[in-house]
Amino acid sequence: MATRILIVDDEPPIIDVLEYNLKKANYEVIVARDGQEALEKARRQRPDLVILDLMLPKLDGLEVCRALRRDSDLPII
Repeated sequence: MATRILIVDDEPPIIDVLEYNLKKANYEVIVARDGQEALEKARRQRPDLVILDLMLPKLDGLEVCRALRRDSDLPII
């Protein structure tokens, strides 16, 4: 089973580069484009790692980080 990484960013060029390189390295990639979507996908799909932007629509990255930390000790970059 591949390591699952959640990318949370609202800028398509950044998402594209990260997703391409992580998939090439055989990681399973999940993408969320705003803070609310990130929380939903993290709870539903249980990633092994989150790559989190700070400036996001709906909920900013710090709010997302705090919410994720309340539920788990998931590694967040």
